[in-house]
Amino acid sequence: MTDTEIVLELAGDADSRNRYIRNLLSEHDCEITFTKVDGSVRTMPCTLRAAAMPARAVNEHHQTRLYKPETLSVFCLDKNEWRSFRVMNVTDVRIINEKSD
Repeated sequence: MTDTEIVLELAGDADSRNRYIRNLLSEHDCEITFTKVDGSVRTMPCTLRAAAMPARAVNEHHQTRLYKPETLSVFCLDKNEWRSFRVMNVTDVRIINEKSD
């Protein structure tokens, strides 16, 4: 694949979309375009690659959340924070690099 290749294969239900996008983000940095709940459109560079995220402190506690196929939490690369979006509102997915762990 080349930089900024469109990888839009988003047919199916929320669970299928969630798994597809999550798999892409675990291997690549991507730009995800989606419609926010307020109706505005956002293009967000994000990833789930461990190498691209900051290390979490060992003593830092977090609460494990139940899997909800309707939403996906990702690490936003331009904000350097965790963000989430509704997978059924995703309109475009682009790989923005070929990095992998």
